[in-house]
Amino acid sequence: NWFALRSLEVPVLPAGARPVRVLHLSDAHLTPGRSRLISWIRSLDDLDPDFVVNTGDSIAHPQALEPFLHALGPLLDRPGAFVLGSNDLYAPDPVNPARYLSGPSSRWNKKTKGPDLPWEKLRNDMTAAGWLDLNNHRGRLTAGGIDIALAGVHDAHINQDRYEQVAGPADQTAGLRIGVMHSPEPRLLDQFTADGYELLLAGHTHGGQLCLPFYGPLITNCGIDRERARGLHRYPDGGPAWLHVSAGLGTSPWAPARFACRPEASLLMLVPRDCG
Repeated sequence: NWFALRSLEVPVLPAGARPVRVLHLSDAHLTPGRSRLISWIRSLDDLDPDFVVNTGDSIAHPQALEPFLHALGPLLDRPGAFVLGSNDLYAPDPVNPARYLSGPSSRWNKKTKGPDLPWEKLRNDMTAAGWLDLNNHRGRLTAGGIDIALAGVHDAHINQDRYEQVAGPADQTAGLRIGVMHSPEPRLLDQFTADGYELLLAGHTHGGQLCLPFYGPLITNCGIDRERARGLHRYPDGGPAWLHVSAGLGTSPWAPARFACRPEASLLMLVPRDCG
């Protein structure tokens, strides 16, 4: 419950553009009764963001949908976009948390059942509020006076990503091009970057969740390197895109602990490139 707001400046806008405030939410893994988390998310509307991006794993219980929508509250009245994560479709199963340290959970967390969480209503309620569904889709919106072209993919962690459905050069007539995904897999990051997306947003890693001081995350639970498990980085090293990976707001209810890795949301202040 020791929530943190990260504030970062990202030089990706055209020269002369006014700053745009993007609120990046991820990995709430909400379960009933998380009143502090719900209240904290609602309070983020006070930041007056121009645009909200949710990179998935929002719920972790069938009865968490309405509390999560209540948590978003006034944020749903703002321009927004989202992708889903595996935990929006499948309730987490009780497992030994130590297995997490053996490598990405997709190796051993094979889903043989169908989705058992109300992901369709989650999707429909966010789109009904006007948010863009970027699960293997492109979209476009205006926020903060900037025309933004977006593309996104469903969760690669459960093989739901279909980059071929959004592939191709990003729209160069837009003032900004953003790629959105749940799991920051390098093959996806490479494709978004090659297609000209300048800002890449992802979650999933929980920032490592269990970190060691002066060392960082023990594991990323995906293909990204440990150094990029959270925060803002150029992608690839010295490359043309900026990558922001959120350490997220929650945990699996079966491993409800973080160490040296506070739950977080991020306010990204987008500024002109000549300010970077």
